[in-house]
Amino acid sequence: MSDFDLSDLAATIEERARSLPETSYTASLLEMGPAYCARKFGEESVEAVVAAVEGDPDALTSESADVIYHLLVLLQACGVPFQSVMAELGRRSGRSGIAEKASRGAD
Repeated sequence: MSDFDLSDLAATIEERARSLPETSYTASLLEMGPAYCARKFGEESVEAVVAAVEGDPDALTSESADVIYHLLVLLQACGVPFQSVMAELGRRSGRSGIAEKASRGAD
């Protein structure tokens, strides 16, 4: 197992946001704006779903890494700190998923 965690990835993305788009894929994504980053996140999410439906664990692993990366890029593009997401997950921790969902009302 690696000691790498999502906080490391979020910090790297935040750092790369200050790089030149010519030298950083992350910076080039961010330069395209939040809508582009959202579409890229959606594209990667669909690829993960396809891998899951096809029962391909290697592809699902790879696509899941892409989904997580592109979600963190999207958060950066929208100015949502990763720690805000972690705080929200912490707030939900220890609650039944059914109870938590009901507390948010109808979707």
